Amino acid sequence: MCEKQTRKPIQTLTAAAMLLAVGYILPFFTGQIPQIGSMLCPMHLPVLLCGFLCGWRYGLAVGFVLPLLRSMTLSAPPLYTAIAMAFELAAYGFLAGFLYARSRWQCVVALYRCLLAAMLGGRVVWAVARVLLSGVSGQAFTWQMFLSGALLTALPGIVLQLIFIPAVMVALDRTGLVRFRRGGETVRAV
Repeated sequence: MCEKQTRKPIQTLTAAAMLLAVGYILPFFTGQIPQIGSMLCPMHLPVLLCGFLCGWRYGLAVGFVLPLLRSMTLSAPPLYTAIAMAFELAAYGFLAGFLYARSRWQCVVALYRCLLAAMLGGRVVWAVARVLLSGVSGQAFTWQMFLSGALLTALPGIVLQLIFIPAVMVALDRTGLVRFRRGGETVRAV
């Protein structure tokens, strides 16, 4: 009995740690060309997945720690950028996990709703963090900078997130590792 009670939290913690490691390593694949890295948003994918798979607490923690950890150990992203990203990614992980856990049905449609809400909310939190940091640094953060950073530059990353995350969740449902559910019952993705 004791083994079953501790198995789920240990599995969740292990999955969150694995997604943190993936988020740490993934930017190395795009880091050689910074413009591509900023377009694909490689740290966003594991944080959003962590929110969906591990819940809002782990999603928030992984999202907040990941950019700061990379900044402290690798100096990439720069600390100023990492601070704003920490709040943005924490919002992604929190909103994805919180909204998805409270969805009546956990299916692809609910997944897209929660994903879009998390992506919008995270970008708003990023903008607020940048405005607050600009007051400290003395650099202006304009509406054009927000549109460029949050939408135009990140458009390929947004498309990637909208394709990749549901595909991973459907694959996990089909393998039986994570099941979609409708109301109180579990259903498989079609």
